Amino acid sequence: MEPPEPDAPNASFYQPSVFLLMGIPGMGRSHHRLVSIPFCLLYLVALLGNCIILFIIGRTTSLHEPMYYFLSMLALMDLGLVLCTLPTTLGIFWFDVRAVGFDACLTQMYFIHVVSMLESSVLLAMAFDRFVAISHPLRYKAILTKPTIVKIGLAMLVRAAISLLPIPFLLRRLTYCSDNSLSHSFCLHPDIMKLACKDVDISVNVLYGLIIILSTVGIDSLLIVLSYFLIIRTVIKVGPKGKCLKALNTCVSHICAVLIFFIPMIGLSIIHRFGNGVDPLVKAMVAYVYLIVPPALNPIIYSIKSKQIRKAIWKLLLWKTERRGQAVTVSVQFSRCETSHDAVPWTVLYPVELPARFCKGNQHND
Repeated sequence: MEPPEPDAPNASFYQPSVFLLMGIPGMGRSHHRLVSIPFCLLYLVALLGNCIILFIIGRTTSLHEPMYYFLSMLALMDLGLVLCTLPTTLGIFWFDVRAVGFDACLTQMYFIHVVSMLESSVLLAMAFDRFVAISHPLRYKAILTKPTIVKIGLAMLVRAAISLLPIPFLLRRLTYCSDNSLSHSFCLHPDIMKLACKDVDISVNVLYGLIIILSTVGIDSLLIVLSYFLIIRTVIKVGPKGKCLKALNTCVSHICAVLIFFIPMIGLSIIHRFGNGVDPLVKAMVAYVYLIVPPALNPIIYSIKSKQIRKAIWKLLLWKTERRGQAVTVSVQFSRCETSHDAVPWTVLYPVELPARFCKGNQHND
């Protein structure tokens, strides 16, 4: 069936077999390969960084606390965003593969929005975690028990999966015209929706999309702001200025994660809703910042601001992780010493095969 013209009245039902994705507007294939270098670095940092965070939290017993469980969820969501966008983005930059099937596009769109909503929910849960830790420190672990954290995670998953499930079906009912070119290198709901013929009623899609945005960006961000308002009020009442700053310092990494996620998300939503005259390059770059930059920056932010994670990463990089049962005590003695009190015993926690004897200024082998 031939696609109807955009302005054709009573256009017959038509769905394109493929959509054409867009890399960076105005760039040819050779330029895309060059631009792919920083994108590859961002993807690599995001994949390695979040995998390291998950590995360290999983194997370090001291990090098995509510704060780090939520951080693990955030790392999983960041990996999800990377895996959702990486195939089509690098496919365009490396191989100029722009075509994506209709069903494949809807599937990618669904998972991108689900993971985005989950990340918003995780950031809200982390704000609640900081509020409980600062406002009710003695009841912190009693309130945020492991079963409670599991229930919070399941509630977030159910909310995202069910609330976004109608969107692919709402897009399937639309009639599309001859233009099947999208604005990004991945599929997003407002981008697909705008390809419908002009005489097709998309008010249901617009209304439902608005509800989803308000229920994620709106409610979640307001609750995060409320959490920090209560945190600031608590730390002001509790003690002197030094203790207040120390308490707020534990929230800096979370505040950074919130800002780098919500600001591009809100910006992209405004551009799709009201920015018909916005430069396509600006629209594309805001989408990249929204979906690629936070997964790359979050592991770096938490590694810098969290002393426990930084210490664990340092041990991992230097191969000084604890090896239970393999530490041996080596008695290091000084021979040829005039008095017994000159002998200095050392205890070395490192696997060695033979003991050694040393004397100050000399080395003596038995």
